[in-house]
Amino acid sequence: MPTKSALCQICKQEKRIRDLVPAEIIRPSLIHFIEARHPEWSPEGFICLSDLNKLRTDYVKQVIEAEVGEISTLEGEVLTSMRERELLSTNIYADLDAQQTFGERLSDRIAAFGGSWRFIILFGAVLLVWISANSLVLLWRPFDPYPFILLNLVLSTLAAIQAPIILMSQNRMESRDRLRSENDYKINLKAELEIRHLHEKVDHLVKQQWQRLVEIQQIQIELMEELAERKRS
Repeated sequence: MPTKSALCQICKQEKRIRDLVPAEIIRPSLIHFIEARHPEWSPEGFICLSDLNKLRTDYVKQVIEAEVGEISTLEGEVLTSMRERELLSTNIYADLDAQQTFGERLSDRIAAFGGSWRFIILFGAVLLVWISANSLVLLWRPFDPYPFILLNLVLSTLAAIQAPIILMSQNRMESRDRLRSENDYKINLKAELEIRHLHEKVDHLVKQQWQRLVEIQQIQIELMEELAERKRS
């Protein structure tokens, strides 16, 4: 009794039925891969085991190469997005210092000097000399006798002038702090968005990897089943 045979669609050779696989039982993803390489593929024909195994190997190789390429593309997209976007981390103090007026710089220096130990020691020495001079040296003809009315006037005038200058400096410091807070908020917001974007890409990549690993595993199972059938026959 003659052995039944059929034509392989890939190698175009006549082979026995036991060495052929019907096209209708092949996985859809593998069928798309075969159709891309062989447009004459017919879902009603046959394919020999040697060509099917070769095409399976090429398909798995393409899947792995596509996976590696996708990882490289992902890294490139992240680097490009980070490179093209405007940097929010800037030195805001340098811009503020460049826009300072003479009065603002003077108020900062006066406030810095008025809040230092140098001012306290110097002012204490002036008070001590003033009181000593009007109490001891100029006892007979003091220019500011006790209770030192002129000294009180000088102190009141100094306090009246120093207070608004210190307030001006504090207002400038408050503006600098507000700009720094806004800049920190922008940087933190950008970092949060970048991290969220990376998480979404990583989740998408992991999902695709699992799908492709399942496909590769199913192809391996099919190969093992075919080998087992060939051994039984």
